[in-house]
Amino acid sequence: MSFVHVLDDSTINKIAAGEVVERPASVIKELIENAMDAKADRIEVEIMAGGTSFMRVSDNGIGMSMEDAKMAIRRHATSKIFKVEDLMDIDTLGFRGEALPSISSVSRFTLQTRQAGAELGTEVKIIGGKEPEIGETGCSLGTTIRVEDLFFNTPARKKFMKTNNTEAGKINEFIIKLAISRPDIAFKFINNNKTSVVTPGNGNLHDTLRSIYGGSVGDALLGMDFADDDITIKGYISKPSTIRSNRNWQTFIVNGRIISNRAMSKAVDNAYSSLIPKSGYPMVALIMEVSPNSIDVNVHPQKSEIKFEDEGRIFKAVYKAVLDAVRPHGEALGNIAAQVERPERHFSGIPASMKEAKPVMEPLIDDMHFVPASQPRVNSAASSVSHSSFTPSSIPSSAYQYRVEQQAKTLHEAQGELSQLNDEGLVASNGISANEADTTASWTDTTVHKSEKAANRTETAVLENDVLVDTETGEVIEKSVGISATPMVPIGQVDNTYIIAQDANGLYIIDQHAAHERILYDRFAAMTERIPSQQLLVHLILDFSEREAQLIEGNLEMFHSLGFGLEASGPDQYRLMEIPADIPVGEAENTIREILVSLEDMHQLSAAEIRHKCLAMTACKAAIKAGFELNFRQMEIILDELNKTAMPYTCPHGRPTILKFSSDELAKMFKRTGF
Repeated sequence: MSFVHVLDDSTINKIAAGEVVERPASVIKELIENAMDAKADRIEVEIMAGGTSFMRVSDNGIGMSMEDAKMAIRRHATSKIFKVEDLMDIDTLGFRGEALPSISSVSRFTLQTRQAGAELGTEVKIIGGKEPEIGETGCSLGTTIRVEDLFFNTPARKKFMKTNNTEAGKINEFIIKLAISRPDIAFKFINNNKTSVVTPGNGNLHDTLRSIYGGSVGDALLGMDFADDDITIKGYISKPSTIRSNRNWQTFIVNGRIISNRAMSKAVDNAYSSLIPKSGYPMVALIMEVSPNSIDVNVHPQKSEIKFEDEGRIFKAVYKAVLDAVRPHGEALGNIAAQVERPERHFSGIPASMKEAKPVMEPLIDDMHFVPASQPRVNSAASSVSHSSFTPSSIPSSAYQYRVEQQAKTLHEAQGELSQLNDEGLVASNGISANEADTTASWTDTTVHKSEKAANRTETAVLENDVLVDTETGEVIEKSVGISATPMVPIGQVDNTYIIAQDANGLYIIDQHAAHERILYDRFAAMTERIPSQQLLVHLILDFSEREAQLIEGNLEMFHSLGFGLEASGPDQYRLMEIPADIPVGEAENTIREILVSLEDMHQLSAAEIRHKCLAMTACKAAIKAGFELNFRQMEIILDELNKTAMPYTCPHGRPTILKFSSDELAKMFKRTGF
């Protein structure tokens, strides 16, 4: 008696269904991909109970004849390929011919289809893989497939299904990714009689992303555009200020096929390594086109993974495309500011007790004089200004206009003093004296000392190309920042921590520590050689644990490149002779010890990742801290320098540097809409 036999078609289809139909979302994905291959430009999906009880996918594609419909429900029946060589040049989403027979074997399946020009369509009904019922029916152009009671005849598979909400969420995720892959198709998703997703189908990817994720994400998108021989990349990525805690909203599309690929995900992570927190991920909609014969899509039953001929080249292309998109390319600082997400609104009025005291308050109000923030504060006795001194023509149209005029006035006055400065041997090409450039360019303890040193040498100094040079020695004393190049102007400081600024388009809040941290990090990262250091007059002897001493010994060259001059002076003991120029002496030992903690926590990281960690920590320690009071010139310098950095969105640890309140948002917060 033979123990080997051939399985019947019903059993074979159920086995195949276990690979192709994992859950309701798998059914939706296969049916939508078939609709897309059928040249549909409108696809509607409706589900009930997470897809377990009812799913319907309707399209306006080319449809099928009765003969094609009969053939489509057979295993390995397809119109996409004809021979094995076609697998190396696939340009359709489906090609195996497994989806429809697999789905119909584990559900109550109904297919209705009609081609253009046909008076009647074809209806196919299959219950649990049994013999199909085929006949004519009246239906719309295209194809509609209903799938009911999924896994009703395979209870072992059904018991592993998640809750209805979870399954509906997976379907929603698939539809979003498919809609991103084809912005020229209008998608509509109805979940339990409620419309969840609607896309315009106008071919514009930005409009599609905006309709899916909302206006706030749409305003935070950065375009990608990369081309190199047979690789092209287009799409969008969100600003570092707009992130989520998982990769669910990262979509990678290769030749129209939605895939997951570790190399592409890693390339995005590397490009954003110094811009977002460790647990954050940006929104990615990346569409790549490559030569079909350079990939293999036949490596996964659900076709969700592909193999690249040269994965290293793909990694480099994605990394370059993302990095070019993130760099602001000379944009104004206001254009890269993060939008404030759902700001809390608190409205305050005058308490009733104070309203009763109105006669007492009126003289106090009359004595108050409001002065623009750019003017120095003076005592109330000295600040009394006659109302007659203000004329309509002298009042600026806005506070922003006032600040701009004040900057222009400062520049004009400084230029008017050039002749006097020339007599004293001091020339300022941009209208600011070297004394002022030295003084205003410093805000940390270490740079103050350098400014004082420069101030004592201004008699022989000349300012050339924004650099203060000693004419006797030729030594560069200090770099001048000059009048702010960014149109954004500061108007104040809150809690000695946040800079308040404005431009013509809105109000901005800048975290002074995060902004300065980013400025310093980019400056350090641009130094291919050693970070400038300062010699210590009194060397510090530092004691370390045995493990810490081993880490220092193994990374001595790295510490040297960061500006720390260390040499062994005894067992587990090192002499500190130099520290980075931007770090105060009192912070030097703590910075070294924190770097050692990071090195101890890191495992098998590349040299570039170690350098990033150490540079980020060095920049953090050297940056101005919360609680540090700044004058307006220093605020202007921070805004100007932040505007010049390559990646101004966040600090190296991922915190946003600048937030924006647009004029429309301010109007909504104060309920000034609808009048």
